[in-house]
Amino acid sequence: MRIPLIAGNWKMYKTIAETEQFFREFLPLVADSTHCEIAIAPPFTAITKAVKAARGSRVAISGQDVYWEKQGAFTGQVAAPMLAEAGCRFTIIGHSERRQYFAETDDTVNKKIRAALAAGLESIVCIGELLEQREAGQTEAVLRRQVDGGMAGLTAEQLTRIIIAYEPVWAIGTGRTATPDMAEEAHRFIRALAATRFGKEAAAGLRILYGGSVKPDNIKGLMAQPDIDGGLVGGASLDPRGFATIVNF
Repeated sequence: MRIPLIAGNWKMYKTIAETEQFFREFLPLVADSTHCEIAIAPPFTAITKAVKAARGSRVAISGQDVYWEKQGAFTGQVAAPMLAEAGCRFTIIGHSERRQYFAETDDTVNKKIRAALAAGLESIVCIGELLEQREAGQTEAVLRRQVDGGMAGLTAEQLTRIIIAYEPVWAIGTGRTATPDMAEEAHRFIRALAATRFGKEAAAGLRILYGGSVKPDNIKGLMAQPDIDGGLVGGASLDPRGFATIVNF
């Protein structure tokens, strides 16, 4: 049985002080939320404070990105062992904003997944199509390419420590959201891809999150779909009460 995961990606928001305040308000609201797992990805500067604030709760902490080398002269990068040492359980890899603004490719996604796995981190791997690709009927081709490239050479055992987040790029931060049926169709296709590459048993256990303007008013419809196993939440995760409402779908 796949346990739902609701993950909040704070992107470049919240200072250390704001992180402390968020957890003071948020944790009591999800103290009895045993129906799902919860993760929050604060900015790198607030990770250790978030880990400390979440200690003793059911909230796990995630990095927003990771580099594939363990160490070296790579100014501005953060290595997987550093995230693990800081107390992270997860890291996000291949977010559409990383692909769009920082030249992330399927090849670098693959390298980052391997580095995260080697450090004991679980990866939340983002895939999804642009608006023009959807309108051109290329959604499945894009998802197939991203899965083939990002997951190249990985094993079924490694897939147990990977979570896929389907994020239609046209729905991220735009207020537009794929309907539950549209999202379910893409999730079902991704699971079928996983079954082809890793076997039916591995695919059946693969958690696939939906990301793309997830809000309190649409989470129930999304979570009612059989192949949607949670959400990767952006802006709506910044407000403790709003995010708690999503967690408590």
